[in-house]
Amino acid sequence: MLKPIIGFGGLALDDFWQRTPAAASPEDRLLAAEAWLCRAQDAHDDGGVSYGYSLRGGWRASYPETSGYIATTFLRLASRRDPSYGERAGRILRWLLSIQNADGSFANPRFGPGGIVFDTGQVLFGLVRGYEASGDPALLAAARRAADWLTRVADERLRWTRHEYLDTPHVYNSRTAWALLLFNALEPDARREAVARSNLDWAVSEQRPSGFFDRCSFARGEAPFSHTIAYAAGGLLEAGLLLREPRYVESAARCADATMHLLDDAGRLPSTVAVDGSPASRSCCLTGNCQFAIVWLRLDAAVGAPRYRRAALRALDFVMTTQDIAAADPGIRGGIKGSHPVWGCYAPLTLPNWATKFFVDAMWLRTDLPP
Repeated sequence: MLKPIIGFGGLALDDFWQRTPAAASPEDRLLAAEAWLCRAQDAHDDGGVSYGYSLRGGWRASYPETSGYIATTFLRLASRRDPSYGERAGRILRWLLSIQNADGSFANPRFGPGGIVFDTGQVLFGLVRGYEASGDPALLAAARRAADWLTRVADERLRWTRHEYLDTPHVYNSRTAWALLLFNALEPDARREAVARSNLDWAVSEQRPSGFFDRCSFARGEAPFSHTIAYAAGGLLEAGLLLREPRYVESAARCADATMHLLDDAGRLPSTVAVDGSPASRSCCLTGNCQFAIVWLRLDAAVGAPRYRRAALRALDFVMTTQDIAAADPGIRGGIKGSHPVWGCYAPLTLPNWATKFFVDAMWLRTDLPP
């Protein structure tokens, strides 16, 4: 763990996040986060959303994977906040159409031009939702090509063991299975559903008595981030609700319950968690906080257990204490850091776009809570 480092003007870097008025309302913070996402898109001319803002280099290049699911957030904002967000989603989707590989996949710029299963699945969310909102046949065709590629590259057990980071299967591809099922709801296909179910079944088989999963980290043998654990739990939950399959929902709930026990009084989750359920770091991955808030609120809606709502509100209240909505730097103002402290082990010294995206999604779920 890095010690606090001295930054600009002799201040510790996290001093930049101490200027937000304490009385700022959740709505003020939500609006500031939405504005940050717009600036992340406007940082470049291609229509995609910047990977995020680095304290060491400013806005980074547009990032296909997370731009795909940020399009779904913008489409929600188009109906709930301002129709202009629909145009923003359209810009993202046109860019994604222009960079789709001929085989239907989407690449991760960090790993070369070949398609990656997880990245393709995350873009598929945007293509499906974009088609549902617009009826654009080009989006439907692109979504079909992506779904067909995901189906085609599954191995003989119908699992995703290739075309992945380090060519290693990852439990967090339960979220990719959810995306594939969303497309399958538009154009049902038995093999497509079989591939999704096979990967979900494998994810459940990797769950340990602790409630956490083996093979949920980026690399084998590492303690996974709360971010990837939440991907796994969220994918199982949403796929289970879509398929009306209790096993998947129950697996997600076991993980959500185990994670809830790690939430401290301030509302922080540890950045990394060992498979036995023990905290493996001292910093907080704010993305994971936001994602688990979504999982807990969705479980609250599905099963009506008040403990889920309480955990989600506590986790979001903590994230709001780390958000600076008064910074002069537009790359900081309103965004959510990768880690708290900012030099922590997840996306250090960076405000990644997906942290703010999941914060916005979680805050809208919070806004819609019944009394």
